[in-house]
Amino acid sequence: MNEIIHFIVDTVGTLGYVGIFLMMFLESSFFPFPSEVVMIPAGYLAYKGSMNMGLALFCGAAGSLAGAVFNYVLALYFGRAFIVRFGKYVFFSEQSMQKMERYFSRHGEISTFLGRLIPGVRQYISLPAGLARMNLWKFSIYTTLGALIWITILAIFGYYVGQMFGDDLSASGIANVLIDKASEFDIRKSLHYIVLATLGAVALIATIYIIWYKRKTRNEA
Repeated sequence: MNEIIHFIVDTVGTLGYVGIFLMMFLESSFFPFPSEVVMIPAGYLAYKGSMNMGLALFCGAAGSLAGAVFNYVLALYFGRAFIVRFGKYVFFSEQSMQKMERYFSRHGEISTFLGRLIPGVRQYISLPAGLARMNLWKFSIYTTLGALIWITILAIFGYYVGQMFGDDLSASGIANVLIDKASEFDIRKSLHYIVLATLGAVALIATIYIIWYKRKTRNEA
């Protein structure tokens, strides 16, 4: 896994905005890996002045949307049996598919927004959306908004990493920071708190939406 992290970080450092787009496309589609190892380095490079934060976020969101649409189209045209059959090659099981379907049926279309903020759900929520033939424009809007919130959090955190470590890190140095357990600044512990805060925000949004939807349904009855 460490070698993969180094490869991803090196790709972002070498290819710049194109690297961000490509890695986020893969992260959102058939080769899931933590988006942290893409957008945190991007935020750090923005801190150094090597990247424009706005362009980095745009490329990250565009890559996330492209990967999500790829999964959506895959599910739409090839169906559930195909996804389950070949999903095992990218660590996606029948149980994972059932989990995604339950999540989508429980939360409806807004799950494509909420799901982009939840680890383990983020990469695959596009599949039940495609199977359900969700409106593509709605899907794209919800997906982009959710992805943009998440990658903005990570990029800002990467900027903060720059403030903590200075501007002397190389691409390999950034990768080492991401995987170093012994560092005084435990980046994974900080990320854990960020994830918990994000999940709390997701729960709040979901609660507000459910209350609003029930009231709307009651008023229309």
